[in-house]
Amino acid sequence: MWKAGMVNKQSVIDGSQPQTRWKAGWREIGGKRNYYRSAWESNYARYLEWLKSLGEIRDWKHEPCTFWFPGIKRGCVSYLPDFLVIERNGEEAYHEVKGWMDARSATKIKRMAKYHPAVRLVVIDARQYRLIKAQAERLVPGWETAA
Repeated sequence: MWKAGMVNKQSVIDGSQPQTRWKAGWREIGGKRNYYRSAWESNYARYLEWLKSLGEIRDWKHEPCTFWFPGIKRGCVSYLPDFLVIERNGEEAYHEVKGWMDARSATKIKRMAKYHPAVRLVVIDARQYRLIKAQAERLVPGWETAA
């Protein structure tokens, strides 16, 4: 029986996932095929693609850059934000979709502020995601309603 924290050998073989609430998997959104770790993350990608189609943002990328924390030897030594969003004016911001904030995630976000202070990070928490969902789920093509 598979339990949280265990490696599912079958998923390594065929790409399947055990029954989970977060619905990780490969999806093509806006002509970009990526592995999303949750339905919330894939819905946020759909939302960004929709904003792009409206001209509200220039573009977005999924997990394009890993940030390293120099001098850190143990624990969280790097951080991979979910999305890079390029705004209409060309400015860049990284967006992180967080359904819940565990200690490891909080540490990564604190270290980002310390080691990469010039990088703008926007955290989409559960409350903010639900606000986006309420506005966008009927307008954004392909929205996963079970999220």
